[in-house]
Amino acid sequence: MNDTVSQQIVYLNGSYLPMSESQISTQDRGFLFGDGVYEVIPVYQRKLFRFDAHLERLKNSLKATSISNPLTDSEWQKMLETLIEKHNWQDQFVYLQVTRGVQMTRDHMPAECLTPTIYAYTNPLKPVSDTIIENGIKVITLDDIRWLRCDIKAITLLPNVMMKLAAKSQDADDAILITREGTISEGTASNTFMVKDGNLITPPNSHEILPGITRMVLESIANEHNIPMIEKDITLDDLNSADEIWLSSSTKEALPITKLNGQTVGNGKPGELWLQMREYYQQHKQKFIESH
Repeated sequence: MNDTVSQQIVYLNGSYLPMSESQISTQDRGFLFGDGVYEVIPVYQRKLFRFDAHLERLKNSLKATSISNPLTDSEWQKMLETLIEKHNWQDQFVYLQVTRGVQMTRDHMPAECLTPTIYAYTNPLKPVSDTIIENGIKVITLDDIRWLRCDIKAITLLPNVMMKLAAKSQDADDAILITREGTISEGTASNTFMVKDGNLITPPNSHEILPGITRMVLESIANEHNIPMIEKDITLDDLNSADEIWLSSSTKEALPITKLNGQTVGNGKPGELWLQMREYYQQHKQKFIESH
């Protein structure tokens, strides 16, 4: 067994136990229907980053899917902090998942008064590799084949997996998705930014886009440093003429794209604004660590 896995403790329905001993019913609606939601929260120096924003997004996902919120805000925080303390990694990322619960008879219609299943674990959060910092990543564009409520952080991620595999088959690291209307939505597990003439541009929040916490942080940092920030629809033609393109997520922060559909983005190296924003982001994290 992998050493990391053998040492990991998970939280499952009120108990902390070794990952190797955790078990969930085969009749759980999360297993049978993908009937559940999740969150991923970065942890810096053993401190939950932007916990309030992540918790609010979790509650929004639970409300949108009519799944009962099984814990109070303080109980969520205490549980996750306890889980973090059971591991010796300074930087981690927490995965937490809530399904509608166990229903012994398989039925698309949920039974009333089900008890939600709560599962959470943590992994070491590794920094972005020097290779990516120096050279960026390669991305392709694909049709967005997901459902129409991507603002809900649902565990039903088969389309995302399929598009990740499609990107890999074309020797790309990821994909940027194009909606039925011909606009850019996001990456397979990330939000999308582009830079044009000094402006930082990202699609507006909608049902087709997850309201990313890192996206929110980047917008806040841009405003703080007087970097022009614009929310508007982006087309593939816009991307093709962009000076820089980024993907952002909780575990990767912001990644620079230097190849799009085989074509060079900018000068083929991570752009000037991305390098500047990366420095600002590290400063923001340090301030957060010092203040908590």
